[in-house]
Amino acid sequence: MGAFEYKALDDRGKDKKGVLEGDNSRQIRQQLREKGWMPLSVVEVVERTSKEKTRRVRGRISAMDLALITRQLSTLLRSGLPVENCLQTVARQSGKAHLERILLAVRSRVREGHSLSNGMSEFPSIFSNLYVRTIDAGEQSGHLDTVLERLSDYTESRQQVRQKTVLALFYPALLTIISILIVTALLVFVVPEIITVFENTEQELPILTRMLIGLSDFFRANWLALFLVIALAVTGFLSMLRRPAFENRWQRFQLRIPLIGKLIRSSNAAQFSRTLSILTASSVPILEALRISSQVLSNKPMRIAVEDASLRVREGSSLNKALEDTGYFPPMTISLMASGESSGNLEEMLERSAVIQEREVESLIATFVGLFEPILILVMGVIVLLIVIAILLPIFQMNQLLA
Repeated sequence: MGAFEYKALDDRGKDKKGVLEGDNSRQIRQQLREKGWMPLSVVEVVERTSKEKTRRVRGRISAMDLALITRQLSTLLRSGLPVENCLQTVARQSGKAHLERILLAVRSRVREGHSLSNGMSEFPSIFSNLYVRTIDAGEQSGHLDTVLERLSDYTESRQQVRQKTVLALFYPALLTIISILIVTALLVFVVPEIITVFENTEQELPILTRMLIGLSDFFRANWLALFLVIALAVTGFLSMLRRPAFENRWQRFQLRIPLIGKLIRSSNAAQFSRTLSILTASSVPILEALRISSQVLSNKPMRIAVEDASLRVREGSSLNKALEDTGYFPPMTISLMASGESSGNLEEMLERSAVIQEREVESLIATFVGLFEPILILVMGVIVLLIVIAILLPIFQMNQLLA
């Protein structure tokens, strides 16, 4: 039995949309006709990865929506309800059509005899490999409700860190854009109007004024060419980033930049530690947990380093030693991993490491913003000062001549 999304006309000619469960589309059409509705389309809710199948699930689930339905599933399972009933209840309470379609499609797989993780694995753009593998471990251990609770906490914490980072960097980015627009407007519109005052005078203009006039004329005459060059440069850089070798070199270079490199290391170490913590706590084998955790790393050199470290762990090396040799992970993370391995409480130490690294990321962002804002204001002040001086110098010369 599968889930089918339908469109139909009711007995008053109004459009109706929804999701029904049935063995095939013919059965769904029959259900609609029994209601007195005219079926327009009936499509099974699926998302296949193979090329010969059509992808029919549209939209994505936000991190907060995913955390909410995960927590709801955990609460309902803890109360003793069967998985399929929990999915149906959460689907009805979601209040969003695409969430309801997906959950009912997963429910239909469960009713066919598949596991919950297997049903979710058919929607890889919605449920990540980490999510599916963790739920699979929870089903095998018999602690699915606890695993779902951990997953909801994990999803919420990642979303909170992401929101804090975006909000912290929003103001500096906005300030930079406004500063560039102000300087461009001064050079293109304000300076030419003021300089026309000195065009009819026979005096030689100061070199700073002549440079400002030349720069203004250049911008006015070549603004389109400059825009195209910048657009082509950005497009070319982005296309180069699609090449794995160039992307690897670029991200390796980022790690060597002061402050920015430390920020990248700390943020990736926090994501890695938290992911590995939830996987080990869910009884996922350490090698499989390392493989999945490496996929959450946004920095490719660090991801490759973790993959290499997992090979050393397979050969018998300790986890902290294998990661320490990569040179990418902070000493605090390595130290806590070593303590967790020796005490047999690795997941707790990894969780503590993630919290420490997330706090360090917040501190680094605050430091970056605190340094960036006064430097940008100082640079803008110097640029505006030079423009004002370039405009005032000819006026001072005219006053001296008249005197």
